Amino acid sequence: MTDVGKMYGGALFELCAEEARDEAVRDQLRQVTALMRENPDYEKLLCTPSIPKAERCALLDEALRGQVDPYLLNFLKILCENGTLRQLSACEKEFSARYNAARGILPAKAVSAVPLTEDAAARLKAKLESLTGKTVDKKEAAKGTIAYGILQAHNTSPDMDNLQLKFDSMTSHDI
Repeated sequence: MTDVGKMYGGALFELCAEEARDEAVRDQLRQVTALMRENPDYEKLLCTPSIPKAERCALLDEALRGQVDPYLLNFLKILCENGTLRQLSACEKEFSARYNAARGILPAKAVSAVPLTEDAAARLKAKLESLTGKTVDKKEAAKGTIAYGILQAHNTSPDMDNLQLKFDSMTSHDI
């Protein structure tokens, strides 16, 4: 993770945690990060130095005002103004890591030769929680996998629970 991601993502988390807005901002930050990943031309536009900073920030306002928490919108404007918007993914990772640490959430990944039954998954989760004293979140762990990354990159919906995949853009290197 980059120093920019640690510094900015950590600062955003601290601010949101103090205001009890961390959960909502975490979800929105994930969605915005996914949208930027899916629309690299938009991110490139926001990072174009020949476009005045005020105009680039106005583009963020136009796209996101009323859609995301004002703290997140202002955070994105700061990244845009500082020329560090390309570090958004690192900021999101740091924010999520601090969110998980503050809540005692431990991302876990179980590898099995056969799919786990619901009962087996529940027992494994309970065992891991009793061993670690933390909440185990298998959804968080899935986000670190290659498969999740591919699905997220090709999902046109901001909701990873309701995928809308654009298969026409998938290439052989994705599979």
